[in-house]
Amino acid sequence: MDPKILVKVGIGAFVVIMLLSMLNPFVIVGPGERGVVTRFGAVQETIKGEGLNLRVPIMEKVILVDVKIRKHESKASAASKDLQTVNTEITLNYQVNPVMVNKLWQEIGPDFESRIIDPAIQETVKAVMARFTAEELIQRRTEVKTQVQEMLDARLKTNYLLVDAVSITDFDFSGEFNAAIEAKQQAEQLALKAQRDLVRIRTEAEQKVAQAQAQAEALRLQKEQVTPQLIELRKIEAQMAAIEKWNGVLPQYTGSGPIPFISVTPER
Repeated sequence: MDPKILVKVGIGAFVVIMLLSMLNPFVIVGPGERGVVTRFGAVQETIKGEGLNLRVPIMEKVILVDVKIRKHESKASAASKDLQTVNTEITLNYQVNPVMVNKLWQEIGPDFESRIIDPAIQETVKAVMARFTAEELIQRRTEVKTQVQEMLDARLKTNYLLVDAVSITDFDFSGEFNAAIEAKQQAEQLALKAQRDLVRIRTEAEQKVAQAQAQAEALRLQKEQVTPQLIELRKIEAQMAAIEKWNGVLPQYTGSGPIPFISVTPER
């Protein structure tokens, strides 16, 4: 082949490569991303998926938007049903709706966290906290979290954002209310201890009464078994025991008259 032709082909290829490099008609959309297509600045209906995509150079631009689940933290303050101040910190896991990412970019823009999410959290917290007293907020925390999540999900869905999970990571009240709760808990503990002591004392008293009744019943039964014949038998047994112990010597006696009979009482 003629060397001149080879030179021309090489120059042409180089020019094409340079033009492709400058015009850049290829766009790579990474994992967990979507590409919003704009044509001369106007958002198009087409959404570029993951992988290698083509665009019309100069006319079209592809904006990459992350649609993976992300975390957003926001602090909020509200009043409970009984007008106690409640300070909370909400952790929201959410994602941009992948099939509506162009609408989000067109109607809200890239700063949707400050424009949509933060105000939604503030209003939701105020609305939900007002349904419960401060004590109920503590006792029914799971129910409170569920209501916050459901309300946020309904609100953000209209703005092309999907709620994955909501957590109440911080939940605090005023110092006065915390002191009142602590005092109430101490009073409940003391009342429970007093109740247990009362049950113990009552049980011990019932045991003593039962023991006394048993002893009285035993004495009654013993008394019923003591008959005149038994008493007479016990006397005879005592006299027999005294005779067995007698050594045969009569007691000394001075004076006139017959020797008196002395009854010997057995030792006890």
